[in-house]
Amino acid sequence: MTHWAHHRRLAAFGGIALVAALPALVPAACSGPTLTATPIHTEAGLADLDASTTAIAVDGGALRPFHVGGPSDPGPGAIYVTISGESNALTGYPFPPNDYSLDTYMYDGWQFEIEAYIVVVDKITLWSDPNQSSTNQGLHGPAVAELTGPFVVDLHKGGALVGQGGYPEQATALGVIANQNLNGNASFDPTLTYGFGFSTIPAGPVAGYTGEVAGYDAYNVNLTPDEADDYAYMVAHGASVYYRGHAVWQGQSSQYGCTETNAGNGASARLVVTDGGLDGGSPTYEDGGYDFTKLPQHGMSFRFAFSTPTNYVNCQNYTAVGAPLPGEASPRGIQVSSAGSAVAQVTIHMDHPFWESFAEDTPVHWDDIAAQYVGVAGAADGGVVESHIDDFRGVGFQPFTDHAGTPLPWRNCSGPFYTPPGNGAMFFSTLSIPVCPGGSDPAVCIRDYYDYIRYTQSTQGHLNSQGLCFIDRQFPAPAGGS
Repeated sequence: MTHWAHHRRLAAFGGIALVAALPALVPAACSGPTLTATPIHTEAGLADLDASTTAIAVDGGALRPFHVGGPSDPGPGAIYVTISGESNALTGYPFPPNDYSLDTYMYDGWQFEIEAYIVVVDKITLWSDPNQSSTNQGLHGPAVAELTGPFVVDLHKGGALVGQGGYPEQATALGVIANQNLNGNASFDPTLTYGFGFSTIPAGPVAGYTGEVAGYDAYNVNLTPDEADDYAYMVAHGASVYYRGHAVWQGQSSQYGCTETNAGNGASARLVVTDGGLDGGSPTYEDGGYDFTKLPQHGMSFRFAFSTPTNYVNCQNYTAVGAPLPGEASPRGIQVSSAGSAVAQVTIHMDHPFWESFAEDTPVHWDDIAAQYVGVAGAADGGVVESHIDDFRGVGFQPFTDHAGTPLPWRNCSGPFYTPPGNGAMFFSTLSIPVCPGGSDPAVCIRDYYDYIRYTQSTQGHLNSQGLCFIDRQFPAPAGGS
């Protein structure tokens, strides 16, 4: 059961705590299902808002209801907290893209169709002195305000607000921070900036993790009853971020056609099979031509449960005006205004897991994932396989091979708009992060593609569309990355 700090007063809209003029009630962390609480609609000057989301019930527990659309804009002097997955969370990654040069899409010709993109967010925090250190973004002053959840949000559903990246990006409201509720309820000083951060937390227990677990003691911002199984899956797998959808290869529709690199041992490399097995070491293919028809021909489903709780700390503000610190792209933090509310949009980019490098904004691919199902029997319904993160344990990525062990080349279906980083087998770069195939400690190096995709996924949290945050991972992984 949730234990409430009754000495604090609450401003609420449809069951969601808003840190309005006074501190919000803060529920203690709870990892198991709880009964649905009655929505609270009490605070002088605030109207009752009785349209709320469904309290999704699973195994006797239920997510807490939340006012549809969240709170309204609070106006000058306050901070309006919203959340977005950017426009691609609405559309997925169509192929062919509308614009080969500007759109985000799978360069190897796969169409990525997203059906659910669910995150669990909590501990939205403001700190004093975001510029305490010009060389260590993780350093800041004491916390002065917070908005607590947890909040469960399907970012695929967008929201009624235009996102901070501009139309057609959509966002939905989570809450309001009207004053320094951890600092005597003092008003925000409009001449100062305040550091901003938030956390993604697991929906269910995670081995070795001792932090907050949402369970069913979380606000259901916009999930519908047909997503009850999705959230139950997140709880069962300790997921903080969850993707469900389909991928279908559409490269044949590219106006540029598709090309591939030579992943064999030269231009005339060929697969040689004898009674004793493969000659010449690793299997390769004749004339460097990989048979991509071996990849799932009926498309494939995916259900990615990322058990990667992460704190996003002292974020840079993509929409802020002013000079950033040396080596940073945008100024840090949030500053209130007498002209209107200051928007603090928690932004969770969808593309990060599929990057070809730990460098920010590198091209995305799906061949490396699809190749792990070559020769793997699909489900009875049409032979469509379902991909999971755990399938990538032990899979090498420098370079990639398919499930049969054949080297996988880079494939380019975007003509002059993409150049593979090499002429041979497909490989992903970890920059300066150590790689240790077969290693035992994921906290010191990247062992396999399972570690790689989790590491790069955990960099996806931002402020106001593109503002980079200090990454404080709460799961075993090397330090670094923004």
